[in-house]
Amino acid sequence: MADKITDKPVQLDRRGALKIIATTAAAVPVLGCAPDSSTAAVGAVTPRPESELPVSPPSQPRRTPFDPDLLNPDIHWDLVLTGAELTTLKALANVIIPADAVSPGAGDLDAQDFINEWVSAPYQNNKRDLILVRGGLVWLQSEAGRRYGRRFTELSPAQVTAICDDIKWRQSAQPAYQSAAIFFEKVRDLTATAFYTTEEGMADIGYLGNKALASFEGPPLAVLRQLGLEQYADQGG
Repeated sequence: MADKITDKPVQLDRRGALKIIATTAAAVPVLGCAPDSSTAAVGAVTPRPESELPVSPPSQPRRTPFDPDLLNPDIHWDLVLTGAELTTLKALANVIIPADAVSPGAGDLDAQDFINEWVSAPYQNNKRDLILVRGGLVWLQSEAGRRYGRRFTELSPAQVTAICDDIKWRQSAQPAYQSAAIFFEKVRDLTATAFYTTEEGMADIGYLGNKALASFEGPPLAVLRQLGLEQYADQGG
């Protein structure tokens, strides 16, 4: 029986999008060709009708066990981070992107759940990130205990900031904090990705999306002057 064809739009959630991103590189075309065995060993070649010529099979992508099925985008993998790890990640995400007058903190917008989905994915890069994130969370708890005798989630804002200041930039971190700085860099990137793909995060930077404008006034004159392009002032419409 032929497969049923439908024009129903495919709906992908964030997990589905992650799976597609992680597996795109696996689709490598494999070209096939069939040799023409019609050439005689001795003598002239007898022309063959075009209808009898061998046809090369269409190229097919090399598949993997995790190729996305866009017609059935119900994609699942088990989440591996523990409740305690997620609680620590939430606290850290709220330090990386704290709440302000415009939006909640990244942790309050569940950036830790996005990170959990990312590091739980069954791909090599994600598995490496899982090791990095889990090791970093262990380091945070150990460092909090060493400095202040408390768990990271029990520290005051000033104490949390003191630890994060030592690992916030890999380029400037002391040798003893290099591994922790690599962990912080990864969590910072994932936190920003999670935050700025929410409605609140997009509103935080004033992103309007694909909306029609009644008019376009052009860039401010001060900006044009700074760029040496003041001759283009008043050309909006």
